[in-house]
Amino acid sequence: MEMVLLTALGVGGATVIGAVIGFAFKNLTHRFSDIVLAFAAGVMLAAAVFGLIIPSLEGGGKYAVLITIAGVFVGAVCLNLVDKLVPHIHNLVKPEASEGNNKSLSKVLLFVIAIGIHNLPEGIAAGVGFGSGDITRAFIIALGIALQNIPEGMVIIAPMLAAGVSKKKTFICALITGLVEVVGTLLGYFAVKIGEFILPFALAFAGGTMLYVISDEMIPETHAHGSERGATYALLIGFCFMMAMDFLLG
Repeated sequence: MEMVLLTALGVGGATVIGAVIGFAFKNLTHRFSDIVLAFAAGVMLAAAVFGLIIPSLEGGGKYAVLITIAGVFVGAVCLNLVDKLVPHIHNLVKPEASEGNNKSLSKVLLFVIAIGIHNLPEGIAAGVGFGSGDITRAFIIALGIALQNIPEGMVIIAPMLAAGVSKKKTFICALITGLVEVVGTLLGYFAVKIGEFILPFALAFAGGTMLYVISDEMIPETHAHGSERGATYALLIGFCFMMAMDFLLG
């Protein structure tokens, strides 16, 4: 349990690390941010496939394929419903967030809320990994999510400061989004431990949420500022890096 808690704090803390970097380097170029985010997308893609979806297939028994497909789509549909309640991240990281007016501040705060809500299923994915009992694979999933949280924390800072939010309140907002991930990790872990028979579906569900975030949020954002080629190769590098980690440590 201590290991799960420490990992949860590490996954959530990655957002805070990103926020600190965001404070230190307020004028990071879109190209740099896109490359980092694309690398994280590749890492998450490999973690979703090798750490969640394949284990779901392996543990699903006679109806493994149906269970896994159902879990993936239910996870994706759940995040789709969330997206209907909060704005898309790639619709909010816009230059107008730097104008410093009230309208801009509202958009930035909605952006932060969107990140916080999306952190919950990511945390659940990390917790489900630990609930499966495969500690090595769980660490790989958690690493993939943590790497994605760093650029996510970075992109919170500059728009909030530009919109007139104080440094203290900006940091608190980043901290809260990280704490949401800690809560999600613990929820995922205990849910699987309480009902281990749902593990294959839970793994696929977590994998589906990650695939949805990658396709609907991360890839469009990394291709929105003219860095498509670099972002594509960064994603491939991130995917191969995590694939190698899974193979060597698995």
